[in-house]
Amino acid sequence: MAYDLITMGRIGVDLYPLQTGVPLPQVTSFGKFLGGSATNVAVAAARLGRRTAVITRTGDDPFGTYLHEALKDFGVDDRWVTPVPGLPTPVTFCEVFPPDDFPLYFYRRPKAPDLEIDAHELDLDGIRDARVFWVTGTGLSEEPSRTATLAALAHRAKSGTTVFDLDWRPMFWTDPDAARPFYKEALRHTTVAVGNLDEVEVATGVREPHAAARALLDAGVELAVVKQGPKGVLAVNREGASAEVPPLPVNVLNGLGAGDAFGGSLVHGLLAGWDLEKTMRHANAAGAIVASRLECSSAMPTPGEIEAAVTAGAVK
Repeated sequence: MAYDLITMGRIGVDLYPLQTGVPLPQVTSFGKFLGGSATNVAVAAARLGRRTAVITRTGDDPFGTYLHEALKDFGVDDRWVTPVPGLPTPVTFCEVFPPDDFPLYFYRRPKAPDLEIDAHELDLDGIRDARVFWVTGTGLSEEPSRTATLAALAHRAKSGTTVFDLDWRPMFWTDPDAARPFYKEALRHTTVAVGNLDEVEVATGVREPHAAARALLDAGVELAVVKQGPKGVLAVNREGASAEVPPLPVNVLNGLGAGDAFGGSLVHGLLAGWDLEKTMRHANAAGAIVASRLECSSAMPTPGEIEAAVTAGAVK
């Protein structure tokens, strides 16, 4: 049976301080969690009852073993998660200064194993058969992952729903101009583009939300989703339908992972055939719920939790 969702991209271990409002030099204890944007999206969709898998790579080390165990615990198929001898599994630290300051510190040197995904090792038929395939901008930042990502997109040829999470991380690129040609090529093969204002500007050169959405549609996608922070989310499709949904009120504890929860719920709504407004409201609610919690992967909400937040109009 085909997967509802296959994601391809980052994986790692998130080490989050168990004290909030404390800089890293003074933190005394950390929690260990499964992390990585593409992986978290697969977890979020699995929590909503979807059959998911992730294509990525880890180090051949105890942290890599932990990630396999965590994926299985979350119900995400790990058959395409393979080790890279000689490279350590990445770890990511953050600082937690609610409500809006969450500095990230990526330890992905000398190179992250998830950037060693090779096109020759991909199960292209499995990718083509998935109902939704999800790739990220980080996967385009280095070879051989860049070629593998574009090869997977080209082979899929827009079958089903193909999502490009723009996922702009400036520390992985020399500058936006270096990323733009690869983003343009990826957009040619995708049906849905998702990004915040910084990310859509990298992809299109345009920052105004409605103009950026139009630029993404002109680049080849069928649905553009532009996350506007405090102004909520804008979604526009090729048929001219649009939805602009405000964020849900929430007491933010840790904003990291909210976008991945949004992504998992977005996939769920697309698979369910919901209209744009319902899809965006539920995705916003999923993101808000995770923002109210410390962790990311293990904080992904259930359908009942999302429905309760949508009904209440806030995260309580």
